[in-house]
Amino acid sequence: MTIDDDATLAARLGGCYTGAVHDVLRMMGHDRIALPPSIKSIAPGVKLAGPVWTVAGHIDRTKTRHECLLGWCTLLSKAPRGHVVVCQPNNHDVALMGELSAQTLQARGVLGYVVDGGSRDTDLVLEQGFPVFCSFLTPTDIVERWVPDRFAEPVTIGDITIRSGDFLLGDRDGVVIIPRAAAAEAIARTEAVMATETEMRSALIGGMDPVEAYNRFGKF
Repeated sequence: MTIDDDATLAARLGGCYTGAVHDVLRMMGHDRIALPPSIKSIAPGVKLAGPVWTVAGHIDRTKTRHECLLGWCTLLSKAPRGHVVVCQPNNHDVALMGELSAQTLQARGVLGYVVDGGSRDTDLVLEQGFPVFCSFLTPTDIVERWVPDRFAEPVTIGDITIRSGDFLLGDRDGVVIIPRAAAAEAIARTEAVMATETEMRSALIGGMDPVEAYNRFGKF
């Protein structure tokens, strides 16, 4: 898949919703595809879709201010345009996103940021409109506390292993990960399911019995 292909798939995925994608992936034989329910958007109405770029790090209180900030700026510099950064910080102590970082990623064409950890400067990030999904909010920063240690390598969040190049969809319900090899088929099948749902919804509103609707459309 090329960068253009990724952008096209990301745009189509953005027209889907996580529940439908989840159900399609389950029918395709995939399990363990939803991130932990604690990971939510800081702005519930925001949708985020695109290919993933991963990063991991760890707490190290021996690091200097310079080492931590240089490591963080390296992360921001490496994050590729047209991707969603997915971070496994391996701690629930510090914020791994904030105002200036969100502004920097947005200006560099990064689509959004998902972290199994904290975020801060929430009102300012909300004003920018940069999509951030996190598991908690805290004013605590990374200085003299945290450094990145792996870029674009597999990370595990909950019971899901996520690889750079996989696709991600996040909305009000949470975040679903789509394995890269399954992305094109999963998105096409989700679009077909959503078209069926529209037809079924009209039938139900028109008075069709739910059992009849299930038998006719094969879903509910």
